[in-house]
Amino acid sequence: MSENFAVAKAAARKAGFARRETAHAVDRGVAAGMLSSLLAGYRGVPLSGYMPIRTEIDPLPAMAEASAHGPVGVPVIEDAGQPLRFARWEPEMQMVPGAFGAMIPAEPDFFDPEIVIVPLVAFDAQGGRLGYGGGFYDRTLEGLRARQATLAIGFAYAAQEAETLPLEPTDQPLDLIVTEAHVLDLRPQRA
Repeated sequence: MSENFAVAKAAARKAGFARRETAHAVDRGVAAGMLSSLLAGYRGVPLSGYMPIRTEIDPLPAMAEASAHGPVGVPVIEDAGQPLRFARWEPEMQMVPGAFGAMIPAEPDFFDPEIVIVPLVAFDAQGGRLGYGGGFYDRTLEGLRARQATLAIGFAYAAQEAETLPLEPTDQPLDLIVTEAHVLDLRPQRA
């Protein structure tokens, strides 16, 4: 990665965090309803959400609703440079702190989801995603997609959209992006 590219990526990440923080401050909690509506079309399909940290948009209401119909998990970071694993999650289950402060089930029961709800710092209209920089979701989606059809749904505030993002060949594209304002389906672009 060139120094200019690294600088551009750091600047894009900083701008994304700022937009997300502003949007989070005025969040009315309606985005989970948009996510629930989308997931209703996939009842019973194994999926993973995430436990929100800092100013991430909150998928928990949609995850709780989905858990009434099928398995729902959360990501578990086992080591740097490794893909995520997904542990079954249910509302009110015992959780403990995991890596980066995200909560994980106290007694993980791992499975492979077919739908992964992905947190992010910024996204673009082509399905590009900028995360925290660890590459966890890129490695994970690449591995899951090599084994089975896997739908990657970015979940973010509309304000997190960027005109363009500095992306790398290893960055895994999102199939759909759900915000409090709309659902962007990018699958027809890739067909």
